[in-house]
Amino acid sequence: MRIGMVGLGRMGANMVRRLIKGGHECVAYDNSAEAVKAITAQGAKGAKTLAELVDGLTAPRVVWVMVPASVVDSVIAQLRPLLKKGDVIIDGGNSNYHDDIRRAEELQSAGIHYVDVGTSGGVLGFENGFSLMIGGEKDVVASIEPIFATLSPGGKMPEKASSATTPADGQAGMGYLHCGPVGAGHFVKMVHNGIEYGIMAAYAEGLNILKHADAGTQTREADAETAPLSNPKYFQYNLDIAAISEVWRHGSIISSRLLDLTAAALASSPKLEEFGGRVSDSGEGRWTVQAAIEVGVPAYVLSAALYSRFESRGRAEFADKLLSAMRLGFGGHHEKKD
Repeated sequence: MRIGMVGLGRMGANMVRRLIKGGHECVAYDNSAEAVKAITAQGAKGAKTLAELVDGLTAPRVVWVMVPASVVDSVIAQLRPLLKKGDVIIDGGNSNYHDDIRRAEELQSAGIHYVDVGTSGGVLGFENGFSLMIGGEKDVVASIEPIFATLSPGGKMPEKASSATTPADGQAGMGYLHCGPVGAGHFVKMVHNGIEYGIMAAYAEGLNILKHADAGTQTREADAETAPLSNPKYFQYNLDIAAISEVWRHGSIISSRLLDLTAAALASSPKLEEFGGRVSDSGEGRWTVQAAIEVGVPAYVLSAALYSRFESRGRAEFADKLLSAMRLGFGGHHEKKD
């Protein structure tokens, strides 16, 4: 198939490379001329403008938009007058599924189809493939399935696509899935990222406990402002956190891709001195918690992981100052200096 790709960032460029490797033709555009030049050297046809990209495609045209969620509407507004009835716009970023539903409705009058694709795989997607969660009209998604199959870890259409008896026999077993109507793909990816927040927080908190397992070897002040360590002999361990994260990767029930990345980071920099500890959130965790609230489903772990990210950015500083002020007021407790 021939497909247009708008956005050649860390994932977009790798997706083009994987599609070309899988036998597809790609016309690529990015605001950065250097990014376009680089991907042209990989076998894609470069476009200097969106109009040139659309002209390089054959009807029905398929344009994959791989840009930050905040600029998707702007890109669609530029593409809409260039496209015709029957053409397809795919949003493969991390848009809010509410926006997907609105966009599909807005494009319907022009006969342009909209498909939302939650994409997971990060910078390793070129080699390992991308996990794709797809929302859109069933027949439209089916017509462009070869694209999803090539991008997926399976790298090809499943042999039992029409007669699969279990998810593992069909699309899901290859690493992509038509989840439902418009918005379903990004809804599933939203929850996927919420879970990601929770798993990341669990690794971080657990390894942090291990890092402080030497508390009994340290001298602690004996005053009213310091909780005593009940029995220092139980905390005499100077543990190799990098080695522990590595051993967990081999045969452990908590092994995962995220643990692989954690172990690699610790092997490269055991003290992580180049990081400040400020953890951003791009929105999906918030939307997941909001959805849980809307439907009345408890999400304790995912909520706590999200709030932990807020705290890492200093958003709890004023609340912490208020706690200190209250302790001073009711007990005369002055803040300890580090």
